Amino acid sequence: MTGRRSRAPYLMAAPAVIMFVVFILVPIGYAVWLSLHAMRVRGTGFGIRAEVFVGLENYLEAVQDTALYEAMQHMLAYGVIMVPATMGLALLFALLLDAPRVGGKRASRITIFLPYAVPGVIASLLWGFIYLPAVSPVGAAFEAVGLDAPDFFGDVSVFFSVANIAVWGSVGFNMVVLYTTLRAIPKELYEAARLDGASEWRIALRIKVPLLRPALVMTSVFTLIGMLQVFSEPATLRPMSNTITQDWVPLMRIYQQAFVDNDTYLGAASSVLLAGATVLLSLGALVVFRSRSARSER
Repeated sequence: MTGRRSRAPYLMAAPAVIMFVVFILVPIGYAVWLSLHAMRVRGTGFGIRAEVFVGLENYLEAVQDTALYEAMQHMLAYGVIMVPATMGLALLFALLLDAPRVGGKRASRITIFLPYAVPGVIASLLWGFIYLPAVSPVGAAFEAVGLDAPDFFGDVSVFFSVANIAVWGSVGFNMVVLYTTLRAIPKELYEAARLDGASEWRIALRIKVPLLRPALVMTSVFTLIGMLQVFSEPATLRPMSNTITQDWVPLMRIYQQAFVDNDTYLGAASSVLLAGATVLLSLGALVVFRSRSARSER
């Protein structure tokens, strides 16, 4: 019995470990292996194409790719809009749903969370019909009152259009995490604050938001990772607009390298660099958030 009990935790953890190795570590290792190789022609005459080890050659080519840097600039401009809007709205909705005098909480939670269940491609198509001038109900409404229809695919407005889709789809998940954390806070804290004459607004700012810091850190990091992985929204909207190019964001550029230009080795190197940037940015965000939380607690 003692031997069985000692083996039980390992047996229970084995399926998760196996899935992690097969679906995470193996693909990462294969991408790193591809990034260190390239296809070259060997021999004289027509020669034979063979896979050879090239070391960091693909990485050097990737860091010198100007199109990749332009894609990163687009991604950062998109993130400046998407990350604050997502976290701000999620926090606002969570606080409103936790307020004692707000009605219809169950229906509101479902309504806010429902867009998260819509796949990104479908959400992009739905919003694309709203953005497309020929069928846009927004444009028709503007024209009905004698105003010019807004250009959702302008040089600047396109960033708001793409970010809007991501915000619409991700606010619900973050709201649920924050709202669940709020529900776990002891109600005695609120009652004591109300007895001291604190308003609901002051309770939200002085009690709820500080106690939400761990959940805010987690959801903020998830949102940052989502910003770095943006692909489906601009890729789906690209046929509707000339503003969104085929390498508008880094993942679209990597897709272009690997599957359009047929250079999977360069695409693998670019994807490894992007994955490294994602890890570094996530760790940096965690360090910053934790240092600020430690300072505020002092």
